[in-house]
Amino acid sequence: MAAHTTYQAIFDDALARLHESEAAPGPLAEAVAQRDRLTVEAQRGIGGGCIADAARLETDSGPLFLKTHPDGNDGMFPAEAHGLEALGERIRTPQVVASGSVDGTAYLLLEWLDLSRVNDAALGEAMAELHAEPQAAFGWPEDNFIGAMPQLGGEDEDWARFYGQRRLAPQLDWAAERGLSASVVEAGYELVESLPAFFSDYRPCPALIHGDMWGANHGGLADGTPVLFDPATYRADREAEIAMTELFGGFAPGFYRAYEAHLPLDAGYRTRKTLYNLYHVLNHFNLFGGGYGQQAERMIRRLLAELH
Repeated sequence: MAAHTTYQAIFDDALARLHESEAAPGPLAEAVAQRDRLTVEAQRGIGGGCIADAARLETDSGPLFLKTHPDGNDGMFPAEAHGLEALGERIRTPQVVASGSVDGTAYLLLEWLDLSRVNDAALGEAMAELHAEPQAAFGWPEDNFIGAMPQLGGEDEDWARFYGQRRLAPQLDWAAERGLSASVVEAGYELVESLPAFFSDYRPCPALIHGDMWGANHGGLADGTPVLFDPATYRADREAEIAMTELFGGFAPGFYRAYEAHLPLDAGYRTRKTLYNLYHVLNHFNLFGGGYGQQAERMIRRLLAELH
């Protein structure tokens, strides 16, 4: 996807989509309103992604961020765009310019943001404000993705049922297909059936979450404003979000202090943290295999022991 003509074709397609929309958001609004023909003057590949290719496009309307991958009609980029737009109503995200497909290449074109290290306290406070806003039900109107794996949509007022049937059970099904031992999968299904016991004295409220909140999926603007990207958005128990922040090394202490100052965590979170991170560990097993299977087994056994 390094050819200049391919970048230009994608850019032209994005401009056409943007021009047809009722509102032209972000950095191309004025140029599209004037109906000028814009061109890609340069492009530079950006590393760091394991699912999509990324590039910075230098255009005569300013820089833009482009993600691409082979178009398998999987809906990954439209789903990501919907997540960014939902989060962007409440917290800073890159504005979506357009998503589509050109010559077998799916693309997502976004506002370019110059990011630096995030202000931990500001991120914690912003996350608490995001999670505090009431939501109608758990779930999401459409299927989307967690990494490259499907994440099932649907809505439910019962969180334990939703989390068991729409999050853990599908990952266990896929793990069985990918070779996770039958005894571990069986123990996982036992855990799914036992989920209500983890909520006997705790009633989570639906909260809009980023859904894949680890260290590589956020940054900060020069003025300290937190920015979120690469979401797996849905409405969940907010503890599922905070648990994910602790899975791969954790965030800085200032993040947690600021979050809990605005929205304290329930005492039972320490146990449920393992329950919520099991979803991500199973997902990593399904994506990458290896030692994530053993880690998932330890987590399942520990959680079942909590019930006995």
